[in-house]
Amino acid sequence: MEYSTEKTSSLGPSGTRRSPSVGYDADQQQQEQQDVEYIRLRQKTSRRKVDSSVLPLLFLGLLVFQLDRMNLASALTANFTTDIKVTQATINLGNQLMFLGIVILEIPANLLLQKLGPRKWLSLQVLIFGIVATMQVFVKNRTGFLLVRLVLGLCEAGYIPGSSYTLSCWYTRRELSKRTAILFFGMFGGNALSPILASGILKLGGRKGLKAWQWLFLLEGLFTVVVAILLFFFLPGTPNRPRPLGSAGLVHFTEEDKEILTARLELDDQERHETNRSPIPLRLVWKTLCHYKRWPHYISTFCVFSTWSPLTTYTPSIILALGFNRISANALAAVGAALSLLVVFLIAYLSDSTNRRGASVILAQSLYLIALLLAYSIQPHVGKWSRFGLWTLVNAFAVGYHPSHNSWVQLNCKTSGERSIAVAMWVMSAISGLMAGTQYFQAKDGPR
Repeated sequence: MEYSTEKTSSLGPSGTRRSPSVGYDADQQQQEQQDVEYIRLRQKTSRRKVDSSVLPLLFLGLLVFQLDRMNLASALTANFTTDIKVTQATINLGNQLMFLGIVILEIPANLLLQKLGPRKWLSLQVLIFGIVATMQVFVKNRTGFLLVRLVLGLCEAGYIPGSSYTLSCWYTRRELSKRTAILFFGMFGGNALSPILASGILKLGGRKGLKAWQWLFLLEGLFTVVVAILLFFFLPGTPNRPRPLGSAGLVHFTEEDKEILTARLELDDQERHETNRSPIPLRLVWKTLCHYKRWPHYISTFCVFSTWSPLTTYTPSIILALGFNRISANALAAVGAALSLLVVFLIAYLSDSTNRRGASVILAQSLYLIALLLAYSIQPHVGKWSRFGLWTLVNAFAVGYHPSHNSWVQLNCKTSGERSIAVAMWVMSAISGLMAGTQYFQAKDGPR
């Protein structure tokens, strides 16, 4: 965010406030202009440090969460259900339990985030999730499958609102939407990357005595553990305490960086950018839950995600049923997810550039509704490639509004505690939609 001369002139070269004076002569005015340019340059430099440290690490965390959540879709094309002797109904129930686990611990996880801080909580959360995801290698029956999916959900709870909250502690309002979109590229990039990686990893089936789906769970779970270690050693904390837990960090924040980052957030909105870790009182939780103007956000998110839910699990299987082979089906499943990245960025750009966040969100949701109607009307009458094109269109527009909607919810919160709970509620509505949507697609609904 670029500050006007009027705002930046009240800051000294280090980004701290100074007392205004009157009657500047020409030399003083020239010096003042130089100070303004210096501040703008230093703001850009400090912001780039955040862009190159906080943002990519949170992105990586969300990417591996999505990979470990999505790889079940590719495992289904590698005889997973046959090997552990379960039906599609059990797969749906397992996903339902995973999403239930997220909903149960979403708000408690955010309360822990407020108490422990992002460096400790997010690193620990990704580590535990990675270990559990790796343990899927040992699933042998229905009970083991259902148990591990539930535990995965419990471990994942809170990461999305926690990472979104962390971004809001580093960026101004005008910067937040695009950065949130980049964060969510981790989710949608995981959707695109998961079937592509699976198309290669599944070829390892039979080596070292492991089935194809076991290799998939093993390699992607271990990658998640590696990302957790990266978060521990390199994730900065807050603008006034940026040093990571395990090292000095890849990016060094100077005292001047700290002052500039803190000062510009105060200029943006001092109350909204509180970053202390004082406990959130229960009365604030209740007040946030009862804020009736936020419920349209939650309801619309529930509706969209309930229709997207079956696509996250069964898109490769649907494409396989259209007549493509296993490798092609997994590769083609990535096309719609890859296009969704472009849709996400364009909606976020529109939201930030016009500052009309509500209109941008409504536009994106309308485009998704149109895609669903087109698919419903046309797909019974066309061939397999046209059907694939319709599925790709639906996947591309399914959640293009999501990051901009996240920013919209955050920017209407006054305090850090309120922001944390509001985003947690918003994520809970999305996860509840995913949970409901697991039962939409039944075995009898496959392509014919």
